[in-house]
Formats: sequence, C-alpha cells, structure tokens
Amino acid sequence: MWRRALLLLSLATVTRAQVSAPTQLEPLKPEVRQQAPQVETYTLPPEKLAEAIDYARARNWLHFVGFVYGLAVLAGVLAWRLAPRFRNWARAASRRRIVQAYIFAPLLMLAVDGLGLPVSIYGQHLSLKYEQSIQSWGSWFWDWAKGELIGCLLVGFVAWILYGVIRRSARRWWFYFWLAAIPMVVFLMFIEPVAIEPLFYKFDPLIEKQPALVAQIDKLVARGGLAIPHDRMFEMKASAKLNSLNAYVTGVGPSKRVVVWDTTLRKMTESQTLFVFGHEMGHYVLHHIFLGIVGTCLLLLVALYAGYHAMTWMTARWGVRWGIAGVEDWASLPLLMLTVAILSFGAEPLTNSVSRMLEHSADIYGLEAIHGIVPDAPQAAARAFQILGEVSLDDPDPSPFVEFWLYDHPAVSDRLRFAAEYDPWGEGVAPRYVK
Repeated sequence: MWRRALLLLSLATVTRAQVSAPTQLEPLKPEVRQQAPQVETYTLPPEKLAEAIDYARARNWLHFVGFVYGLAVLAGVLAWRLAPRFRNWARAASRRRIVQAYIFAPLLMLAVDGLGLPVSIYGQHLSLKYEQSIQSWGSWFWDWAKGELIGCLLVGFVAWILYGVIRRSARRWWFYFWLAAIPMVVFLMFIEPVAIEPLFYKFDPLIEKQPALVAQIDKLVARGGLAIPHDRMFEMKASAKLNSLNAYVTGVGPSKRVVVWDTTLRKMTESQTLFVFGHEMGHYVLHHIFLGIVGTCLLLLVALYAGYHAMTWMTARWGVRWGIAGVEDWASLPLLMLTVAILSFGAEPLTNSVSRMLEHSADIYGLEAIHGIVPDAPQAAARAFQILGEVSLDDPDPSPFVEFWLYDHPAVSDRLRFAAEYDPWGEGVAPRYVK
C-alpha cells in the first residue's frame, strides 16, 4: 500500500500478459503432428474445475478483505499515533530534512507493511495450496525483505521531495509534486528490469537458451515489419519459485525488453510459444508501455489533487487527536496514503477495463503476426490459452462483477473463443495491425 500511497507507482504497466518462457537448454515441447481435436472452448475436468472455482473465490475474497484490512491498518497507525512518534524520533536524530525523511518514511513504511504482512502471507499460502508457487517460506520472506529494503531507499527520497514541495507551496504542492513525480515514474520503469527484477529472478538472453526458437522469432519479427534485437529478448527462470506461466514487456527506452518465463516454454509447443511472443510483440509495437506511463501519471495527478483536499480537511478535523500539526508535518503522510489507497481501489474497474482492451489488442496482433508462419494459427493460440488456463487454474465462468472489477486481462474462456474464431482473411476483411 505504501508504494501506491507515496508515488502511485504501482507501475501498472498494463502490458503484462499472462503467458511466458524456458530455463535450460532443453527443447521446446514437440509439435503434435497427428490430427488433434479442434479447441473451441476453454474446459477443465470436473476435479480441476472445482479447484479452479475454489481458488478464484479465495483470491477474490482476499482482494476485497485485504483492502479493508489495509484501511484498518492505516486507521490503526493514525489512532495509535505511530507517525507522530516516528516524526519525533526523526527530528531528535537530526535537523537536516533529508535525514529526517530517511528515518521517518522507512519507519512508517515498515510499520504499515509489517502490520499488513498477514494478508501477504495468506496470499502465498493460497499460491502454495493451489500449486501456483513452489517457493519455500524462507525464500519468500527473503524476497519480502528485499522488497522492503528497496522500498526504504525509495520512500525516503520521495518523502523528502514531497514535503519539501509542501513547505514551499501549501496550495499548489499537489501540482508541483506531480511534475516532479513524472520523471520518477519514468526512471523507476527504466531501472526496474535492469536493477530490481534481477534481484528476485535470474534472466538469461533467450538466444543462449533457445537459439532455434529465436530463429523462428526472427521470422515473426520480420513478418511484423519490426526490429527487436536479440539482446532485448530474455528468458526468466520462474520455475525456481513458480509453476504458473507468464510473459511480459517491461522497461522504457534502452531498458525495454520482452521477457518469457521458462515455465511457459516447457509447457507449450513452438507454435504456441510463437503466439505468446507475438502477443508480447504487440505490446511492444502498439506502445502500451507508453500508454501505461501516461495513464499512471494522469491517475497520480487525480490522486494528489484529491489528497490535497482530503489532507487539509482531515488535519483540520482530527489533526489534534492524531498528533498531526498540519499538512506540512511528516506525520500527515498516512492521510495521503489513506486517500490514495481508497482512490486506487475505486479506480480498479477503470484501470482494469483499459488493461483488458490493451490485452485484447495484443491478442489480435499476436494472431495476425503468426498468420502465415504458424500452421493453423487460430488453433495454436487457442491451445496456448487452454494450457494457460489449466496451469493457472483460471475460472472458466467468472461472475460479471468479478471480471469487471478485478480482471486486468479478458477471461481466458473469452480469449480462447476469440482466438479460435478470428479469421479476417477468410472473411475478406483486412487485418487490423499486420498487413
């Protein structure tokens, strides 16, 4: 919650698809040449279907309960006056504002995240129970600790900038900080794939692990009239911690790259993997990362403006009770966190709706990109979605409300059905993206 509250840097790059890549020099799953039954709908055997429904219900409840629990944590921080206590410690330690920021903000972050840890632990428990994760608890806690250490480095700097702006412009700080935050957003998105993600997973050049696949990918890239250098194609060793499948586009400028998880390459054939890559290439070509940056910055502007009014109102009404001297007081930060958390939750239907549209566009691009390269491209894509759904235990029939509020991708059942039926060439219609 602190990340959204301080920067709104959920980095909600709506470019992360739910499909993936390989780990060691092992061949891709061989193509099945015999006549296979046509896949038209996403189905699961009865036992796995019941498991998928139970898993979906548990995750959905955890999301909404976790939000309420997060609000309760922030309310507790205010009621227990933890922020004023941390502020006093920071002031006693130094008169320099940047030193105070690096004492106060990490202490507040660790308090909020520590109190919120039960929700994260239960989420990992579900991942282990439903075999999406194989990560040991020791490794999981070490990843959590690394995330907190990275957060401590970031939040101190952000808080220093934020409250420096507030002290200089009590009425316009929300706008000036927004201007300052834009390069922060871009910088974090730039360094994330090269400096942060490798702290949690191992990445190797895809050509070193799968040279034959890269040769096919080169044909796919040329088919789309693009140029994606080999040094921007990576395999992530997800299998060290996860069973689930994924692939995504990340980074900006020189750090932009396509990442495929090794779990995907192990479970999908070459044709299916080429569709996965085509989908990710669609994000790359259709500038979805740029759109994600623009969307994040616009949401950040709205959140900061709302935070300005909410913080002013709450400090006037309850500031004395909570030990907050004013908006310029370090101790007012939980008020901004509370405001941003509520707005972020309320904006989920909007942000997820936009994400679903972008993911659908990437599906179309992937289907058009592999047309003429992969035999029976619609079926290759449909089978890829079937495998994805089986491994990830996706609910074949999510409720409209859950899909509207929580899904940042179209339901797998809808994606599979669309892929199996997509044929503009047979209908005499020009393809949308790849001519």
